[in-house]
Amino acid sequence: MVMMEDGFVGMRHMLTIVFLSGFAGFMEGPVITDVTVAAVCSSPDDACSLAVYLTGFQQVAIGLGTMVMMPVIGNLSDRYGIKAVLTLPMCLSILPPVILGYKRDTHFFYMFYIIKILTALVCEGTVDCLASAYVAENIQGRTRISAFSVLAGVKTMSSLCGTLVARFLPLALIFKVSAISFLVAMVYMRSFLKERLNNDENGYHQQDDGDSNDVTMLAEPMLNNTTITTSALNKKQSSLKDMMILMKTSTIFVQALVVTFFSSFSDSGM
Repeated sequence: MVMMEDGFVGMRHMLTIVFLSGFAGFMEGPVITDVTVAAVCSSPDDACSLAVYLTGFQQVAIGLGTMVMMPVIGNLSDRYGIKAVLTLPMCLSILPPVILGYKRDTHFFYMFYIIKILTALVCEGTVDCLASAYVAENIQGRTRISAFSVLAGVKTMSSLCGTLVARFLPLALIFKVSAISFLVAMVYMRSFLKERLNNDENGYHQQDDGDSNDVTMLAEPMLNNTTITTSALNKKQSSLKDMMILMKTSTIFVQALVVTFFSSFSDSGM
């Protein structure tokens, strides 16, 4: 029980990172529509189809890209650790707000637009994904569900705070504050986040030494009482193949995917 409590307290660093990165990301949402319209729409009327098309294309490109990249990022985090893999997307997240923080005319907007698509392929959803993985690895027993709930609450809190700050800050400062928040989150992560809590107590943690059995990390609870092909899960570069095997062998995994898909679909529709 003491180990679980220590692990729960140790989550404060990851929760801080989730809050800072979420705060920075949600701060841009309320104003990006106005910035887009001002940059690409020259006519004074209300209709501006180009802004709609650009936004739609961006969402589709990022969505398709992250669908491919998320399994790869998850595989890399298994090999090199969550902290090491999280460094790259958090660094890349700083670039788009820096561009709009400097200038927001048409040329700089298109520069932001292209870089945003490219960086979002790696950054979009990565912090949330790896934070959930961090919780799953470090919090055991019945407290794990509570930890996931706290993680979701912190994410919601960051959304609220980011939206409120965007409401009161001048437009010229919003993207600068967003970039600074991303930077602080990255520095904080590199300085304070531990790759793993309670190393001595959790013997199932794997390092990439070439001899470890990766299947044990997936043994509970998703793949419990299922027959899987271990050879595919032992290949470090077969992330997409791993996902297909999980879908074929785990009913719980498929059910979770269905629920997540329709939940995300409804949110995107809003």
